Amino acid sequence: LSELGSESAKIKAMGIMDKLSTDKTVKVLNILEKNIQDGSKLSTLLNHNNDTEDEERLWRDLIMERVTKSADACLTAINIMTSPNMPKAVYIEDVIERVIQYTKFHLQNTLYPQYDPVYRVDPHGGGVLSSKAKRAKCSTHKQRVIVMLYNKVCDIVSSLSELLEIQLLTDTTILQVSSMGITPFFVENVSELQLCAIKLVTAVSGF
Repeated sequence: LSELGSESAKIKAMGIMDKLSTDKTVKVLNILEKNIQDGSKLSTLLNHNNDTEDEERLWRDLIMERVTKSADACLTAINIMTSPNMPKAVYIEDVIERVIQYTKFHLQNTLYPQYDPVYRVDPHGGGVLSSKAKRAKCSTHKQRVIVMLYNKVCDIVSSLSELLEIQLLTDTTILQVSSMGITPFFVENVSELQLCAIKLVTAVSGF
C-alpha cells in the first residue's frame, strides 16, 4: 500500500490516471475502502493497566502498522480522485466518507495527543493539569512512526481540499470536513497541519 500510494502520486502528477479502465479503478477504490476501514477506529494509545511493557509496545507496533497501512490506502484513494479528467464514477461517497472518518479519528485520538499534551487523557485518573503546565511537561521527542503518520495525514488533508474543488460533497460531509479544518488552529506544535487546514477551510468556503 505504501508503494501504491507513491506510485499513484506519480501517475497523478503525470496526468494519465484517466487512461486506466474506469471499472478497474472503481474496483481498486472499493478494495482501498476496506483497508481504510481496517485502521479507521484503532486506538494507538498505550493502556498501562494490562500486560508487560514489552507486550504493550509490541501490541502498539502492530496497531500502528495497521493505522499506517490505512493512511496509505487513504492517500491512494485521494490521489485517484484528484487526478485530472477522472470520470464521475470514481467519486464514491462511501470511500470519501471513510477517508474523512479515518482522518478525523486519528487527528483527535492519535496525533493531537502526541503533539499537544493538552489533548492527552491521564491514564491514572489524576488531577487535570492546567494547559500551561501540561505543555511545559511535554517532550518534543516523537517516534519516527508518529512523524510519518503525521506527514501522511497532512497530505490527506491537503488533498481533500483539492477534492472539494473538483467534486460537490453532501452537506453532512462538508460539516465534518469543516470541523476537521478548524480544529488544528486550537492545537499547538502542528504548524504544517495548520497550513494544510487553511487550504481545506478556504476550499470549503469557496474562496
